[in-house]
Amino acid sequence: MAEGISSFWGPVTSAEWCEKNYVYSSYIAEFFNTISIIPGILLALVGLINALRQRFEKRFSILHISNMILAIGSMLYHATLQHMQQQGDETPMVWEMLLYMYILYSPDWHYRSTMPTFLFFYGAGFAIVHALVRLRMGFKVHYVMLCLLCVPRMYKYYIHTKDASAKRLAKLYLATILTGSLCWLFDRLFCPNISRWYFNPEGHALWHVLMGFNSYFANTFLMFCRAQQLGWNPEVAHFMGFFPYVKIQKPKTQ
Repeated sequence: MAEGISSFWGPVTSAEWCEKNYVYSSYIAEFFNTISIIPGILLALVGLINALRQRFEKRFSILHISNMILAIGSMLYHATLQHMQQQGDETPMVWEMLLYMYILYSPDWHYRSTMPTFLFFYGAGFAIVHALVRLRMGFKVHYVMLCLLCVPRMYKYYIHTKDASAKRLAKLYLATILTGSLCWLFDRLFCPNISRWYFNPEGHALWHVLMGFNSYFANTFLMFCRAQQLGWNPEVAHFMGFFPYVKIQKPKTQ
């Protein structure tokens, strides 16, 4: 993609993707990469409403809110293609992974205050460094490492969960992240070829849609596992026979 394209937001100062800029509006640089994030916001809102309605632990409400904050930051980034907005997308990505690490590992962590304290200062330190230093490949490697740290715990939850519907959520989580990653790589690696095609499959936009569902499936699965740990008799219900969510029944003493 060409650099320095004039627009309502000025010259491009951030990383670009394989979508032509300002095709449909002078206010939205990458149109499909921007609107494809909307499903993720709506799914996070659904998860938040369910968490609040059934009085799950606050960590899950914060998790759904962090999904929305990340999505909004990503929308601003793709709409403007400005470096500051790119940081507003990437920094919440790291914060969200730290929150996932807390939710995954805290139930078996014996020193209750050390983990959140460490993760808080780690997240704050990263935000400062990321604001001062323009990380490129380093950010991607760092983010993948954080994701990989979550994998062993997610696998442990999966093998210790007997409920078939909950296991299906975990499988959907895995399927969406693998398919989404392939779309991301396809868009990134083959952009010179894609740019010459009559039709652009918009791999990065597909990544956004799939990751919106991926986050929802991950959050719902973790809510089920945590409810099991707390003895809340969780079950995976389906709205209109299709859309999964966790339904719990707390003991009357609670």
